[in-house]
Amino acid sequence: MSPRAFLQFCDILEREGGLQPTRRATIEEQVAKTLYILAKNAKNRSIQFWFRRSGETTSRHFHSVLRAIIAVEEKFIKQPDGLQIPVEIMSSSRFYPYFKDCVGAIDGTHIRVKVSPLDAPKYRGRKEYPTQNVLAACTFDLKFTYVLTGWEGTASDSRIIKDALKREDKLIIPEGKFYLVDAGFMLKSGLITPYRGVRYHLKEYSNNPPQNAKELFNLRHAALRNAIERAFGVLKRRFEILRGGTESFYGVRTQNLIILACCIIHNFLMGVDPDEDLIAEVDMELRNQENSQQTRTSREEEEDASRGEMLRDVITADMWHNYKNC
Repeated sequence: MSPRAFLQFCDILEREGGLQPTRRATIEEQVAKTLYILAKNAKNRSIQFWFRRSGETTSRHFHSVLRAIIAVEEKFIKQPDGLQIPVEIMSSSRFYPYFKDCVGAIDGTHIRVKVSPLDAPKYRGRKEYPTQNVLAACTFDLKFTYVLTGWEGTASDSRIIKDALKREDKLIIPEGKFYLVDAGFMLKSGLITPYRGVRYHLKEYSNNPPQNAKELFNLRHAALRNAIERAFGVLKRRFEILRGGTESFYGVRTQNLIILACCIIHNFLMGVDPDEDLIAEVDMELRNQENSQQTRTSREEEEDASRGEMLRDVITADMWHNYKNC
């Protein structure tokens, strides 16, 4: 974060987040300590050493700043209304007009969590250690538009998205619009999955181009949906506290606040100080991953799945027709 962005963020937290200086600590000091903890996964005693503050004072300032950041959530995390076509789609003949009604991408990511031995089994899913499965949606400029924390690591993406669509602070899919999701989710009119059993090709114009309409659809679906993987990648590179190298120092309740706060800071930075070098590093890492993968099988709700299939098929047929005739 640049000095200018730092001061701007401190000003926002004071004016809109209710953060106040104390008799011995300025707002800038409190925010600096919190950002250092989030970015470096620093322990309380490390902050005590660098800032010459007691452990109790450090903890109090950390939680005060977290509350202030959460207070400005609505300023930085906004769900799309679907009134405008994303510029990343509008400006590309690969995506427009096929995905003109797409408002973003959704996926889950696992973040290490500190729980009791009694609760550990239900949090131990894909990883060898306990995690929570965090669901998030983002736009194609890598800004988060919805974040749902707290689900155990054993919970499936389909189960979490069902909860997200019906809870009080629910994920809103504008009428007639849809999100792109991977095959771990159920196919619905508002959630478009790739075709199962069809490979993802990372390069459209290569020695191994798409051989049929479904492969072309999956290719372009993956290229767009990649935004959420990039957003998660940038988020975790910015904030080491989310990477999972070591067990969290905080319980689930505080960690939920930490995750949301990191997403808010991420969105702020994507607007004023995006760090193109960091984004390039994440993009390189993703490109170096496996070139293709088999899509996973998931359950689907029959009626809405059929509408989703119809919508996907219409997009696929139109896209393939234009591709073959260009």
